[in-house]
Amino acid sequence: MVTLEQIQDFKGKYPKQIWSLFFSEMWERFCFYGMRGMLVFFMIHQLNLAETEANLQYGATQAFVYAFTFVGGLFADKILGFRKSLFWGGLLMIVGSLILAADPHKFFFLGIAFTVVGTGFFKPNISTMVGKLYKKGDSRTDAGFSLFYAGINLGALLGGYLCIAIGKGEMFADAIPEALRWNVAFGLAAIVMVISLINFVFTQRSLGPIGLQPQMIKVDGTYQPIEKWKEYGVYALTLVFVPLIMTMVAKTEYTDYFMWTIGPLTLIYLFYEMSKVNSADRKKLFAALVFIIFSILFWGIYEQSGGSLSIFAAKNLNKDLLGLDPNGVNNSAGAFFIIFLAPVLGLLWIWLSKKRIEPNTIIKFGLGFIFLGLGYYVLFGTRLFADLQGVTSLNIFTIALLVITLGELCLSPIGLSIMTKLSTEKLQGMMMGLWFLASAYGQYVAGIIGANMATAKEGSTNYDALIAYTDGYKQLGLYAVIAGVLLILISPLVKKLMQEVK
Repeated sequence: MVTLEQIQDFKGKYPKQIWSLFFSEMWERFCFYGMRGMLVFFMIHQLNLAETEANLQYGATQAFVYAFTFVGGLFADKILGFRKSLFWGGLLMIVGSLILAADPHKFFFLGIAFTVVGTGFFKPNISTMVGKLYKKGDSRTDAGFSLFYAGINLGALLGGYLCIAIGKGEMFADAIPEALRWNVAFGLAAIVMVISLINFVFTQRSLGPIGLQPQMIKVDGTYQPIEKWKEYGVYALTLVFVPLIMTMVAKTEYTDYFMWTIGPLTLIYLFYEMSKVNSADRKKLFAALVFIIFSILFWGIYEQSGGSLSIFAAKNLNKDLLGLDPNGVNNSAGAFFIIFLAPVLGLLWIWLSKKRIEPNTIIKFGLGFIFLGLGYYVLFGTRLFADLQGVTSLNIFTIALLVITLGELCLSPIGLSIMTKLSTEKLQGMMMGLWFLASAYGQYVAGIIGANMATAKEGSTNYDALIAYTDGYKQLGLYAVIAGVLLILISPLVKKLMQEVK
């Protein structure tokens, strides 16, 4: 078996193992973003939910997806190891997608619950394995995560456009009977998830010791495998979570109780773990916490794409961009831009690092917020191109998505990378899970923001709806710019906490 040293001692810009993880993640993200893009539209047009309710349920679903990454990361650290955790999560996602493909109207929340729990086990652990391909302090780590991020978004581009376009009948309408369009759209998510797992099974040999099950150290210093009952106990407990998640997503007031409880409990547990490490490591974990807290605000604003922007795309956008479906563009344009921009930005960081002028991570975070804010100001500007029916330009909307994507690229792949750099060896899975838990809070906040925008315009005209939504986007733009400036101002303090970590 190849050793960790041999893997990390690679020549060139990227380790060869990154491609195996790249393709597994790409197909998993096809499944995830395909599902995500369909949720709000399906709930409003097929399940006949009100826009406010659909936004809240979307926020709840996405919040649980990311909250479960914390649980998945924890179980991977302590019991399953990253590989078994990833495989188990993938199986659950396939089951969820197949349930939705069988009858999306009848089994919607059951299928969603399986997918939520499955993603929790898959998502944080594949990102952690990417981090382990690099030695500590390797300046190529950010570039590796940027490439991996391009893989995420190739899947998001394909799934984000194809699934909703098939479901709506914008694509293959002649080939697929109207009554089966949504079944086929959800079934497509299951097929690509099977491809993801097959790819991982056949390429995992090249990963050497990375992601194997942790072993217990006995008193005499020898190692012994984790007892099988603990592993099977995790699988059984997972299945108990499914009906629980199903109930909480269907009744969003339960989600409120969950979100108000899980965050404080997680912080208490983190502080308990921090009390056991030395002072230098504790400072790094505090720095990680600053990134995590700010990321909640970032995702709360950014994640309107699956909620309020999905409704805005369906009602207020024309097809002046190559005749494309506005919902498909909303779901996939960000991913399209990332595929081209991520490798370029990754190489830019390497070039700036060689010149010793690369901005530190906290400044990159601040820039991410400023781009995000500017993108929302462009969304506000779409009202200048609207007709009296409240329909405006998909072209201008797409430019806004381009600017927002620049913001995402300054923050998200760098965030994944910095969690692996600031974590201690024993807390890597947990810290990656905590990063995704912050995303859960961001998604939860996004649902509430979207619901508030929808409430402002019920019973009004389509033009009034446009004005209400764009006013909301202007407000969000302002909050993002303020947060970005604040981050840049406190960057010297955070840099001190990070010590030697760049």
